[in-house]
Amino acid sequence: DTDIDDRYGDLDSRPDSDIPEIPPSSDRTPEILKKALSGLSSRWKNWWIRGILTLTMISLFFLIIYMGSFMLMLLVLGIQVKCFHEIITIGYRVYRSYDLPWFRTLSWYFLLCVNYFFYGETVADYFATFVQREEQLQFLIRYHRFISFALYLAGFCMFVLSLVKKHYRLQFYMFAWTHVTLLITVTQSHLVIQNLFEGMIWFLVPISSVICNDITAYLFGFFFGRTPLIKLSPKKTWEGFIGGFFSTVIFGFIAAYVLSKYQYFVCPVEYRSDVNSFVTECEPSELFQLQSYSLPPFLKALLRRETVSLYPFQIHSIALSTFASLIGPFGGFFASGFKRAFKIKDFANTIPGHGGIMDRFDCQYLMATFVHVYITSFIRGPNPSKVLQQLLVLQPEQQLNVYKALKTHLIEKGILQPTLKV
Repeated sequence: DTDIDDRYGDLDSRPDSDIPEIPPSSDRTPEILKKALSGLSSRWKNWWIRGILTLTMISLFFLIIYMGSFMLMLLVLGIQVKCFHEIITIGYRVYRSYDLPWFRTLSWYFLLCVNYFFYGETVADYFATFVQREEQLQFLIRYHRFISFALYLAGFCMFVLSLVKKHYRLQFYMFAWTHVTLLITVTQSHLVIQNLFEGMIWFLVPISSVICNDITAYLFGFFFGRTPLIKLSPKKTWEGFIGGFFSTVIFGFIAAYVLSKYQYFVCPVEYRSDVNSFVTECEPSELFQLQSYSLPPFLKALLRRETVSLYPFQIHSIALSTFASLIGPFGGFFASGFKRAFKIKDFANTIPGHGGIMDRFDCQYLMATFVHVYITSFIRGPNPSKVLQQLLVLQPEQQLNVYKALKTHLIEKGILQPTLKV
């Protein structure tokens, strides 16, 4: 105990400049790729590795889209857990905290608690009819927030009980590190799934726009980049940033046009208890129906036509793509600053040529928050099906009171005729 106290006492008192470098990750590039690219320079070798792995990941992404919404939700959950693991592992290595009592267990316990809270809220919102049939689930949903708080409180008490003399500052470092990591990963992945429930198009267009911006900015920077963009990320250039912006806006506009044609992508994802599965069938809203728009005078002369037919969602896609290409990269800059602060090149070595999962999704989390705020601010209106689901879980007396109040309201507005009493 004395040796451990001395070790952590010294560690707690060291300045930030004394933070040791994390050993570089091992190269996980498949041997077949190494042999095939052995004759190339390191610059072109990295270009080919990144390109091949990018195409592989995009192909797998298309396959998961084909498999449906539930698989996409599992994908988001898996990415969230992996990102949490990568960031927490950096904290353990930087602060050499593997031997801290209980802390590795507590980090994963808090992840479980926060996921239980957020995904329990989702179940209560979107699966009310299913919950109504299961008595045990009714209890869990009714007291969901109290159970979530009790679980978190148990973890909080375990943390306090784990505090050991001379370890205090280091333990609070890691406590804060865990909670910030939870804020970055779990809350944002929850928003991604919320966007998915609004319609798969609200999931696919923003995510694909960030991917497009990442790829095209890299290509423009690789071939034409000369002017450094920001010191936090020395390889980023103005040429890549500007080229990525225009490419992303054009891509988002075209992707929105293609996806708006199909109910599978535009209909809200709903759980149907009668078929016990997710369904994407509906009458598309006005956002996904072709509308005629008058062109500005300079475009009329250029295109030689008075109007153009567009899906209204295409106009929204311009806002989404603009954010993905102008503000989204700041998520990457933030991640670059984080890595420079702790003297690491990548979050992990999960994907050869790309680094860790967090290296690929640093911009996605920022995008998820924007899309959720955009939907709630400019798109979402009252959802009749969700209101009906909430009414179905009420007691019969409460449902009757709602019916009487709604009937009185409709009569006062002249929509219903008052019934004559005999």
